[in-house]
Amino acid sequence: MAPTGPPPQDSGGGAGPQVDEGDAESVARTILLRRLTERPRSRFELAEVLARKNVPADVGEALLDRFEEVGLIDDASFARAWVESRQRSKGTARAVLAMELRRKGIADDLARDVLADLDPEDERAAAQRLVRKKLRGMGGLDDTVRMRRLMGMLARKGYPSSMVMDVVREELSAMAEPLDSA
Repeated sequence: MAPTGPPPQDSGGGAGPQVDEGDAESVARTILLRRLTERPRSRFELAEVLARKNVPADVGEALLDRFEEVGLIDDASFARAWVESRQRSKGTARAVLAMELRRKGIADDLARDVLADLDPEDERAAAQRLVRKKLRGMGGLDDTVRMRRLMGMLARKGYPSSMVMDVVREELSAMAEPLDSA
């Protein structure tokens, strides 16, 4: 049974939900350009948007191919920028980044290549920054509670358990040293 009700609207406004065969290419081009103006996107994400807008698959594929050809869509650049941004702004670790890239439709081999470029020391430094930041608001808590919360935070961000334990212990120890010497 066909779904009832209107098709989804484009959050960017503009083009209506139904795509007429005659103007499908024009509408699809407008959708793609609007979405790419908002932020970089993977080919997969853009294909999903076109499908939700009822753009015929052959029209969508042809436009996506053309946008790729002229460099407006570049999954490798998108993946590198995504990883850099998420690692810098959120402190996201390799495992979670791999999952996010997969959700964005980035091929596993491309994701592996991009993630292989991550420096393990940078990843460790990001974990340390996260722990230090979180520790600032944990002054009145017991060490056991701090450790549990810090370890949980790093684990949710995808850090390997061996690094989680090391970083949390180091940072808790470094925080306790000034107190012991005072």
